[in-house]
Amino acid sequence: MERERLGSRIGFILLSAGCAVGIGNVWKFPYITGQYGGAIFVLFYLVFLVILGIPVMTMEFSVGRAAQKSPVHMYQQLEKKGTKWHLHGFAAFLGNFVLMMCYTTIAGWMLQYFFNTARGAYVGMDAAQVGESFGNMLADPVSMTIFMAVVVIAGFAINSIGLQKGLERITKYMMGALIVLILVLAINSIFLKGSGEGLKFYLLPNVHKMKDAGILNVIVAAMNQAFFTLSLGMGSMAIFGSYLGKDRSLMGESVHVAALDTFVAICSGLIIFPACSAYGVQVNSGPRLIFITLPNIFNHLPLGRLWGSFFFLFMFFAAFSTVLAVFEVLIACTCDLTGWNRKKACFVGCIAVLIASLPCVLGFNVLSGFQPLKAGNTIMDLEDFFVSNILLPLGSLVFVLFCTRKMGWGWEKFTKEANTGTGIQVKPWMRWYCTYVLPVIIMGLFIIGMIQYFA
Repeated sequence: MERERLGSRIGFILLSAGCAVGIGNVWKFPYITGQYGGAIFVLFYLVFLVILGIPVMTMEFSVGRAAQKSPVHMYQQLEKKGTKWHLHGFAAFLGNFVLMMCYTTIAGWMLQYFFNTARGAYVGMDAAQVGESFGNMLADPVSMTIFMAVVVIAGFAINSIGLQKGLERITKYMMGALIVLILVLAINSIFLKGSGEGLKFYLLPNVHKMKDAGILNVIVAAMNQAFFTLSLGMGSMAIFGSYLGKDRSLMGESVHVAALDTFVAICSGLIIFPACSAYGVQVNSGPRLIFITLPNIFNHLPLGRLWGSFFFLFMFFAAFSTVLAVFEVLIACTCDLTGWNRKKACFVGCIAVLIASLPCVLGFNVLSGFQPLKAGNTIMDLEDFFVSNILLPLGSLVFVLFCTRKMGWGWEKFTKEANTGTGIQVKPWMRWYCTYVLPVIIMGLFIIGMIQYFA
């Protein structure tokens, strides 16, 4: 069977960025920035994005394009006989599936908040009532299941149409709408009366803020955010690399994808920090910032219901773009493993994800007594821990070792593939850094992440 191809380079960039752009950009990035000193954190984040994120993304794109297969079969095309690199392909498939077991629920929250905001459900509520409404949503398994199911069914339905006519076309429209929405919302926030302090906190680095948060804490948090924001290590980028032609070099494409991903993250901060400043809201209020703090702000804004609706529509597009991209990974892996066509893989995948996502939904209500790993955890926390703290860093480490070690694919073959086409090239001097320094950094992040989680 001839492998499908993306219709355009912009489609590839938007799809890859759509996979990377998600909750980590528009939810986690602003509140992590608020907790770790504002602009000084952003500065470190950008540095680590260049020295960590872009090299690993280039490697993942290269493996995918060279193999022309999904993660479950790509290593078999490139590895030396008798080696076991291909086991990571099956771990990547499992990781993408587990990610969708919880991510579809979060995307459902965004969709539910969009509808609630658009119909004026939060109008007239005080801070306590808005907080209570979030708790009520989590306590209602029926409504959460319905919105989760809408996300899952819509996602597989779009992917079933085809790579170009379904996934690529819808992602282009959705990412275009996302960029327009985020620019409109950012401009509106910047010009709010009293937004100046928020902009200063976000855009002007302050060493004292870094000392307050703890210098080591800021550096580690920035490294983690830069590393995880690009969704590396589970084959998502490899699958889009496999749909790409040979006319462009892959480090250049990685730079473009990372730049678009970062643009969305930075603009998310331009929405949130000026608004928080204008209405005297603490910028370090953590994960509750999106679902509890911001609806209170929109209640006080002129045309707040409109701006709130736009905001949660933007949040849904960011989450749903990742859902569509990861569904494509699941579909491609299923087709490679079974020989099924796209439509059958979508039908079976839809049923499987719907069933597998139910424990996450029920973990906030019916199964709330089950607290895995440590007290206060939910099933969503368990699933997120498995993906974010184990599979993403260790999967990225496998890609780095595979592309730099002779017992793997090797540096020469990797750079030949990465440098095919026009654009930014992988330079010979990068070999020492990628071979010896990058694996140590990734392993260090994995160990620090495990210590911090259980401390």
